[in-house]
Formats: sequence, C-alpha cells, structure tokens
Amino acid sequence: MVAGAALLAAAGAGVLAQGGERVIKVSARKFVFTPNEIKLRKGEPVILEFMTEDVFMGFNAPDFNVRMDIVPAKTTRLRFTPDKAGTFVFLCDVFCGDGHETMSGKIVVA
Repeated sequence: MVAGAALLAAAGAGVLAQGGERVIKVSARKFVFTPNEIKLRKGEPVILEFMTEDVFMGFNAPDFNVRMDIVPAKTTRLRFTPDKAGTFVFLCDVFCGDGHETMSGKIVVA
C-alpha cells in the first residue's frame, strides 16, 4: 500500500493535505526535478512539497509568479492555485552546478 501511494505521488497524483488541498511531492537533485511534469486543474489549490539531499536549489514558475527556495535536508511547501490553463515551464533558478541550465519541467493545467 505504501509503495502504491509513493507511485501516485511520483506521478503527480499527490495526496490530500489536512485542508483538502492536493499535495504533490517533488524531489530536486542535480539536475532534475521528479516528477518533471506536474498536472493540475485550473482553480484547484495545490501544495508542492519539495525536498533535496544535494545542494541549495530553487523552484520558479514565472507564469504563476511563484518561487521557492529548496534547502538540503529540509521539506519546503509552496501553496498556490493555478489561475490559467495551458502548459507552463518551471525551472531551478539557483545555480546548482554544471548542468543547472537544463533543470526544468512543465506544469500542465487543464
């Protein structure tokens, strides 16, 4: 059962937070976000929960005007509500080493 929940979280399905928002766990490591595609619904609040064991990193989704520092060995949470549909890029906006420029993903909002 635990493995099934982990698989759903990795696929962007997430779990529900106490307040009812969907929580999506995002792992950041040199030089990739997992998952690198996050599927959301317009108008539905979501919490992105970030973790890294590597180095200090950042998450930036400029089309939604949201960003978050990702600190090694610490869970950081970003709550936001997508206000438009489409496909949008997110990226690491803190230099984390050679290969940093390819550290990105997409948010797909239906």
